[in-house]
Amino acid sequence: MDMKTPAARPPWSRAILRGAAGLTLLLTVSACGLRPAHAPAIPPPAVDGANALRLATAFTALGPRPAGSPGAQQAAVWITARCREYGYVPEVDTWTEAPAGTALTFRNVLACLPGRAPGRILIASHYDTKLLPEAPGFAGANDSASSTGLLLELMRAFARLQPAWAGPTLEFAFFDGEECLDHYSATDGLRGSSRLAARLRTTGTAKEYRAMILLDMVGDRDLKLTLPVDTEPGLARRLLRLAERRNWDSHVGFHSGAMLDDHIPFQELGIPAVDLIDFAYGPDNSWWHTAEDTTDKLSAASLAGVGQLAADLAADLAATPAPAR
Repeated sequence: MDMKTPAARPPWSRAILRGAAGLTLLLTVSACGLRPAHAPAIPPPAVDGANALRLATAFTALGPRPAGSPGAQQAAVWITARCREYGYVPEVDTWTEAPAGTALTFRNVLACLPGRAPGRILIASHYDTKLLPEAPGFAGANDSASSTGLLLELMRAFARLQPAWAGPTLEFAFFDGEECLDHYSATDGLRGSSRLAARLRTTGTAKEYRAMILLDMVGDRDLKLTLPVDTEPGLARRLLRLAERRNWDSHVGFHSGAMLDDHIPFQELGIPAVDLIDFAYGPDNSWWHTAEDTTDKLSAASLAGVGQLAADLAADLAATPAPAR
């Protein structure tokens, strides 16, 4: 099974379809902008899609960054520098694995914005690229520079809120090793997210997390966000309601498939998780993992829309009492 391939693609329509197995949400963000939502108890920051696009473009320009490569190390250094620019004190969690007998170094970049309310919310992206022999210069503008740039923009926006963020502590994670080196399995792929999830399991802190929000492939001009079928129903309902408040053209469909992505290790810990992903990149997804994944395909409006949805979700969760776990 390819990394992000759902088992089935839904027929999209404007009708709201609900199924017992879950929901799939598709949002189309207009370049005309977004209508402000009703004022929440804890206001979210405004997300700057143009800045997210600038960051994604600069990150793409670093070139290929397959896990364990000098390019991936350079990418981690670059992300760390941007985190510091926005006032964070980042941690680089470094470890070594030896798939197929070859030792490779992996790096997660982690940062947090302390909150004034109980609990934690994790917002994450992966930053590595797939090693593609048929596309040796593959630098992943949408997969994964778009989500990396947007996550940095979310960090900037939350850090500059006035008054300061009053919700739970926000944790931001840039995962290495999401892409498999050979074939996706229990030991190949999702390395960075599995590494952080293992830390939460070991420290017993998983129960503190209100939610995990994953960003992946979020920059496409023709944006269609698909919520995997295993999305926690409460998060799915929140997202749909928040999208409607923004007056976004929203399409809701249903499919019976799931998505193998970096949210899975956290779901396995019992943390409600959502994967904001557009897995319809180009005609019949033909630009995914090809040399066609370039910055000219990205849109500031799409990045602004996904980022605002993520920020709204964090604020909405912050305004709701934490459930007992």
